[in-house]
Amino acid sequence: MDRSPSNYVIVIATCPTQAEATRAACALIEKRLAACVQANPITSTYRWQGAVETADEIRLVIKARDADYAAIEQLLKATLSYENPEIVAIPLTRGSRLYFDWIDLETSCQQ
Repeated sequence: MDRSPSNYVIVIATCPTQAEATRAACALIEKRLAACVQANPITSTYRWQGAVETADEIRLVIKARDADYAAIEQLLKATLSYENPEIVAIPLTRGSRLYFDWIDLETSCQQ
């Protein structure tokens, strides 16, 4: 198996509530689309429909394989209540081989 860093991503998504974040995180882990999901409270300021808004949100940091991104995006779009949810993947350029082994182990359907 090729464990090049380019085969792995950190996916960032935001949720409006802790309950929605927990539901999305659990679904990603249960479906083995992510090895780990971290949920952190944040405050976001942004422009939406012509107005400046500030909102408390939960940021999900999802550790995953790049090959699973499409399924992750689909699951998040089905789970998150936002009209236009933030779902972005950050490609990795370097990382620990042991860390990548762990991601592969936890996202494998062969367990």
